[in-house]
Amino acid sequence: MLKRVLSVVSCLTAALCIFTACNGNTNAGTQGNAGNATVKEIRYLNFKPEIAEVYDEISAAYQEETGVRLIVETAASGTYESTLTARMATSDAPTIFQINGPIGYTSWAEYCADLKYTELYKHLTDKSLAITANGNVYGIPYVVEGYGIIYNAKVLDAYFALPEKATDYSSVDDIKSFAALKAVVEDMQKNKDKLGIDGVFAATSLKTGEDWRWQTHLMNIPLSIEFENKGIDLTGDGYKTIDFTYAENFKNIFDLYISNSTTDKKQLGTLDVTSSMAEFALGKCAMVQNGNWGASQILGVSGNTVAAEDIKFMPVYMGIEGEENIGICIGTENFICINAKASENEQKAAEDFLYWLFSSDTGKDFVVNKLGFIAPFDTFEASEVPDDPLAREVTRWMNMDNITNIPWNFTVFPSIHYKDNLGAALLKYAQGTMTWDQVKTLAVNEWKSEFGA
Repeated sequence: MLKRVLSVVSCLTAALCIFTACNGNTNAGTQGNAGNATVKEIRYLNFKPEIAEVYDEISAAYQEETGVRLIVETAASGTYESTLTARMATSDAPTIFQINGPIGYTSWAEYCADLKYTELYKHLTDKSLAITANGNVYGIPYVVEGYGIIYNAKVLDAYFALPEKATDYSSVDDIKSFAALKAVVEDMQKNKDKLGIDGVFAATSLKTGEDWRWQTHLMNIPLSIEFENKGIDLTGDGYKTIDFTYAENFKNIFDLYISNSTTDKKQLGTLDVTSSMAEFALGKCAMVQNGNWGASQILGVSGNTVAAEDIKFMPVYMGIEGEENIGICIGTENFICINAKASENEQKAAEDFLYWLFSSDTGKDFVVNKLGFIAPFDTFEASEVPDDPLAREVTRWMNMDNITNIPWNFTVFPSIHYKDNLGAALLKYAQGTMTWDQVKTLAVNEWKSEFGA
């Protein structure tokens, strides 16, 4: 009898082991998906403290719908890397975590699972945005932002309607190159009084700490195209030296900004981004280089004269060959990763959660209306974006046919020291105390020095 009991127990144990995949995880359970075992908890280390409470709501909704609990830990502002390092060394390491780009990937490569065959990656609208190496996918962008030249469509339309305008362009759709942009801008500057503006462009803020739109965002465009044309893998070492091949093209647009603005060149070192955006909001100019985050700055200014429907994006044209097919700068510093050291069941549970978040009606509602993300996945309709005009513009440019948007490669830029020095050099150039050749030399040599190349 004892042998029979033991035999029955053994059979039941074996059956249970098959049923639960014997993965040794005390949180293991079952799911109705092809009988596969899955975990009942997923750990996620969140990068953004400002949305931590939203993830609490997401966790509750996901558990209600699937029975799986999402445990979210949020790193304090400025401590994500150190928190991730500490958590990865514990038995409760996150299965889902984030990296900030190719440099982040090199630090965490051994923990990044290949996501090439996940449902989430299949639905990524622009595969070039992902972090890839050796044909595999290790980081998927989960929110994108965009920047370019923001323009007031009402002022542009007023210009195109001027009977005395000196150009043959009749619509902003005709502006597909630097030559066209330059012709329109310079003629608008001549007709600024008729258009009711103080200058075409808002002030180029070159005050220390306020110059990131030029030493980082503007610089990203020529360098991204240089990296692309040289076939540089940003997860390798090729980016550690630059030629600044398109330095003259940078100069083209920078000169256009500072020569056709609301403010004299010599005063640019005293101005900040907020002042620049206020000029646009108050109708003092027609254009300003900035990103979709600027929509709230424009619409929130007291006395704003620019209607939401008139706030649009165009690319930053510089005169680079093929730029008629180049769009705005779209990218992110936020890439989702799955811990390669987690069990297969845990990785699958993480994949399932991420796909739910960015494809289900419940998840997408959180993404758009609570997290405020512009999500780069085709599971979202064009209307499913945060309710602001520039978010809709980013989505419009992302979905344009035959347009290649420029990635955010400033995640591989050297330190803030490099950027500050470049910003200071641009100010000196604007003020006439440094030549452009000196600016180019500084940009190339200090880049190389920073990386010890």
